[in-house]
Amino acid sequence: MKIELADVISCGGGEISEQVEIGLKSFDSRLGRFPIVKKEPFAIRFANEGGRRLLIQGEAELTIAIPCDRCLEMTGQAFHLTIDKEIDLTGEKEEMRMEEMDFMAGTSLDVDQLIFGEILVSWPMKVLCREDCKGICKKCGANMNLAGCQCPKAELDPRMAAIQDIFNQCKEV
Repeated sequence: MKIELADVISCGGGEISEQVEIGLKSFDSRLGRFPIVKKEPFAIRFANEGGRRLLIQGEAELTIAIPCDRCLEMTGQAFHLTIDKEIDLTGEKEEMRMEEMDFMAGTSLDVDQLIFGEILVSWPMKVLCREDCKGICKKCGANMNLAGCQCPKAELDPRMAAIQDIFNQCKEV
């Protein structure tokens, strides 16, 4: 969704607050496609401070379905996004303009692009379905949270394989 900010930008002390529906259905990035399973309206406020800078403040709540890093089961990851951006309206700070270009086009603000950038910055390093997730079996691929598997649990050091063969031969006698 796009919001036109021409009225706020042109007026020296202009300010507006809105509740905006987030249009994103999924978070699509190089990491993959992750569906947004729950979203609440985005409360956003725009304020022009003396024609010199535009303040963008807002809060959003989202829940995105992300696979667990250990067992690969989909789990809902809550994101509380707090946005506090400042845009220079005088054009003096050119380095700020490059960051703004992805969600601002002239006097129009793309809310979905702003939310996308905030999700990207807030993306967790590790996602777990629960703290004590057991993951999957390395041999058969069974989800260890649901049921155990019959695979042997002892992993032997391959350098000790010759000694293991000697022990196995001694048991046969």
